[in-house]
Amino acid sequence: MAQVCDICGKKPMFGHKVSHAHNMSNRRWMPNLQTVRVSVNGKVARMKVCTSCLKAGKVNKYQKPKASTAPKELSPAASETKS
Repeated sequence: MAQVCDICGKKPMFGHKVSHAHNMSNRRWMPNLQTVRVSVNGKVARMKVCTSCLKAGKVNKYQKPKASTAPKELSPAASETKS
């Protein structure tokens, strides 16, 4: 798959690995991409986003709705041991 940020379009950079003897061989610097669940137009999607976009707040991460915090009723056997 492509190593491209879906937000800013950051791609791998090309350069040379240079040894002490100044021998050059090709190498690539890859962007730090993370797969993130994002809410887009009310729907959840997975996107590859670079960490600089995450840090800048350019993405709204999807958060699951929290369970209700109302106390649950105990079963009769549990309520006897509780009191």
